[in-house]
Amino acid sequence: MKILVVGGAGYIGSHTCLDLHAKGFTPVVFDNLENGHEEFVRWGPFERGDILDTDRVHEVIARYQPEAIVHFAALIEVGQSVQAPLAFYRNNVAGTISLLSAARRAGVRRMVFSSTCATYGLPQHLPLTEGHPQRPLSPYGRTKLMVEDILRDMSGADDFRSVSLRYFNAAGADPEGRIGEWHEPETHAIPLALEVALGRRRDFKIFGDDYDTRDGTCVRDYVHVMDLADAHSRAVQYLLDDGASISINLGTGTGTTVKELLDKIEAVTRRKLNVVEAARRPGDAPVLVADNELAREVLGWSPRYDLSEIVGTAWNWHSRSNM
Repeated sequence: MKILVVGGAGYIGSHTCLDLHAKGFTPVVFDNLENGHEEFVRWGPFERGDILDTDRVHEVIARYQPEAIVHFAALIEVGQSVQAPLAFYRNNVAGTISLLSAARRAGVRRMVFSSTCATYGLPQHLPLTEGHPQRPLSPYGRTKLMVEDILRDMSGADDFRSVSLRYFNAAGADPEGRIGEWHEPETHAIPLALEVALGRRRDFKIFGDDYDTRDGTCVRDYVHVMDLADAHSRAVQYLLDDGASISINLGTGTGTTVKELLDKIEAVTRRKLNVVEAARRPGDAPVLVADNELAREVLGWSPRYDLSEIVGTAWNWHSRSNM
């Protein structure tokens, strides 16, 4: 059974392809390689193209006739979205409309969408439940919320069904070290810290140490990328089993401060990190921690990897790679 994975050469997309393949699906990767890596396409066919090219998307869908689409293709860097919002609205919103138009024309009516906890904005209560108000702090979060709204409207208009997965901080790597986290430029906390541990970067910057948290630094819910991949595969099966459209959080339910994360990285790598303090970044919420009960109930999903395993698999990947 073929599943079209749009953005499948990227970080979470490639790990999802690995998981889909392990569960008996054939992932067909569609990616423009702007942020993805062709070396990560190992578990099914590869088709190069851009989601803004509706005819090209339709051509690929018509050729492979997938049972569902998993949609990862997006610009994701929060700070960059503040500086260049139009690029994010064009790619993330207009690109999704193009993808959906091609899918409907080809008769595909199931989609798993890669959304984000950034749609919630400043928490009014913790942990964050799916019913929490959605008031994004950044253009990135607003583009993801717009796509969620589009998918909800489509579910009310015809037989189109979708699962929007709002995941928290993706981290870690394939435990066997075949693929891992690779962004250019890198902006995520764990790989940045590991680059310092490896001597590839001079220091690690903590953006803000005066938040109202237990040690003044931001609190995040780090979830292993293979746990996220497992949830996407489960969401595909949920739709194949005629599940209704729904939005679901993906996180561990455990919050870790930036300083606690750095302590864990030093313990795993056995290396001291050079850390400097910097100003807060626009668009950062002080605390983001998931309530994952709905994922357990609907998808039968629960996280398998703890923070030590997240850092350990990431360290294994980064220390062996030549990026």
